[in-house]
Amino acid sequence: MSQKKKSTKSIHRQQKPPSVPAATGSYYTDSLGFMSMDSNVPGLSNVILEKLNMKSYEEYRSAVNGNNFTTNFGIRTYYDMFQKMEDTYKFCAQCKKLPSLLLDPRSMRRCKRCQNVYYCGSECQRENWSSHKKFCRKLKLAAIDRLVEWLVFTGDIPFPTKPWIKPCSEVKNWEDWFSMQEGLEEKLDSLMTCRYMGILWSNAGKPRPEDIELRESIKRLTTDFFTRPMTIGFAINAFNVDPYAKPMTVHVIGASHTETLNIRVTDYDELAKMFPGNQGIEVVMVGPEVVNGPVMRPPLVAYGPRGRVYVSGYKGLYHVFWETLIESQQAARPDLVVGFHPGFHASQGLAEGWLPTLLLLRDFNIPSVFTMYSEHEMKYSLQILAELETQVFSFGPFPFASLKPEQVQTDPNKTPVSSNAFHLLFRGTIGADSETDMAGLEETDSG
Repeated sequence: MSQKKKSTKSIHRQQKPPSVPAATGSYYTDSLGFMSMDSNVPGLSNVILEKLNMKSYEEYRSAVNGNNFTTNFGIRTYYDMFQKMEDTYKFCAQCKKLPSLLLDPRSMRRCKRCQNVYYCGSECQRENWSSHKKFCRKLKLAAIDRLVEWLVFTGDIPFPTKPWIKPCSEVKNWEDWFSMQEGLEEKLDSLMTCRYMGILWSNAGKPRPEDIELRESIKRLTTDFFTRPMTIGFAINAFNVDPYAKPMTVHVIGASHTETLNIRVTDYDELAKMFPGNQGIEVVMVGPEVVNGPVMRPPLVAYGPRGRVYVSGYKGLYHVFWETLIESQQAARPDLVVGFHPGFHASQGLAEGWLPTLLLLRDFNIPSVFTMYSEHEMKYSLQILAELETQVFSFGPFPFASLKPEQVQTDPNKTPVSSNAFHLLFRGTIGADSETDMAGLEETDSG
């Protein structure tokens, strides 16, 4: 390793996480986004809270963490549920007015093509068309997926899968993965006619899409569900970690309610199917936003069951987890570390909050993979790792990115993004004769 390396313990004492403004609610990654809603659409954050029968953002955070949870958020019918969700997208895409600011709230009109974007009148719709037409088709997909995603929560999506019939190295993309699924068309047919699909379109308040559109939506949401275990499997293969030689431990760092709020013990079982006959894989969710629940069991001291995936969790910062449990041998050291959307591009303060963790990963030479929503975010992350003299092995578009488009809620006429769209692999300290090539990014970065 580089002679410039300091011991991790001394780094931890010298580098303390920075204080975060009170408005951001500690380390919560959604705080800035939630609070900034009103700068784009004045009053939208209050609309969302009202639909959830909540009075403040703190009450929302408490519910997300499993405390003082409002039973069903006051929802009494399926129709009510879908309408409350849709109401949080109802504002004029041109002038940003909410229905409550109109003389007749019912005059709010929706784009007939995408069934997603709203306008306060025909004049705003005409003025906005030059911007909206670029994204109308993708926003139609986002609107369908937003509703069909309910079948993930009912347990209908994803459909059952079997152990892989090809080695991980031969499955290069989603097309390869879908080609391994026996009886795929029959599985899609079954979902098309399942009970909750019928309930959905009887209550959604929107016309049911064509069957071919629904089938494609199911496939996109399947990729969205599996993109996280596929990221882990991709990194296991890329770093030549052998899950057949011994049990292995994977740490998902910076985990939040996104990964843990409704997590099930089976959510990462695709990993066991990628590597049938493995010696046991533990996936530990670590982060200050981890939602404690029945699935979030303490990390294992001994190894988990052979051939299966064991999910556990720890609520707190990663370097604290390391010093508290790993150094005292109450939890296993990781064979791989994964960070889903660490968000370094959001603010310098967020990057500084990650500093002790990044130094720890570097100094302990831990194979690591981070994912990003955009090339801009990847570029910023690479710059930070370069400043820390961390060795980056590869980076670029991720072949198992979610195919589900994510729209910017407060500004829909922006390019939708996808979860895990980009990735970078890094490990240890950069060598004296090598460095991360940033030149290509300077030319291709789209911001």
